[in-house]
Amino acid sequence: MTVTGQDADGVRLLRGLEDERSSVRLRAALAVGSTPDPRFVPALVRRCAVEPEFFVRDMLTWALTRHPVSLTLPALLDEVRSDHAQARSQALHTLSKIGDRRAWPAITPALLSDADEEVARSAWRASVVLVPPGEEEALAAELAKGLGRGGRETRLSLSQALVTLGDAVVPVLLASTAAPDPLVRAHALATERLLRDPDAGFESAIEEAKRVAVLDGPGQEGR
Repeated sequence: MTVTGQDADGVRLLRGLEDERSSVRLRAALAVGSTPDPRFVPALVRRCAVEPEFFVRDMLTWALTRHPVSLTLPALLDEVRSDHAQARSQALHTLSKIGDRRAWPAITPALLSDADEEVARSAWRASVVLVPPGEEEALAAELAKGLGRGGRETRLSLSQALVTLGDAVVPVLLASTAAPDPLVRAHALATERLLRDPDAGFESAIEEAKRVAVLDGPGQEGR
């Protein structure tokens, strides 16, 4: 069988995605995105699930966004149900970049509360991109269940997702400021402050909110 130049290039790029050198994998992902080909989609999706380098993963996502949604969407929706946390996280990240709302049904409460914080953060970011008009308040209520979770980066990610929903989050934030858990109250107060003043720093917002939450107690925020 004769191997054409195009076929040989495709084989070379597919091998490049698996190379042990991250610089080679990065160049291969760039080349695949620059010359989209349906043959590359399964390999890109598989590589996203195992790629250890952030910059390469980001290039893999970019390469997937360059391919037809009719090919990428079904593969990514399969990945969000994977047993592997990185596969779920990266598929959610890529879905948020594609922005096709047909992916919305895949954003389940289980993903929004995933035990793996990176998966949960990716689900939060994807959810506020994909949420259909009219579903914002329901999403805000689901996201608010994560208030108080994790360290600084996780809490900041959730606050940013909630703030993206705008006024739809106000009722759930107000309710959360009366929560028994001081961490939940502080996180809700900090998010509320960021909603009112997007330029406020998260650290100062959370520290001020902690003081208010601890000193005033649930339901006594002095409003």
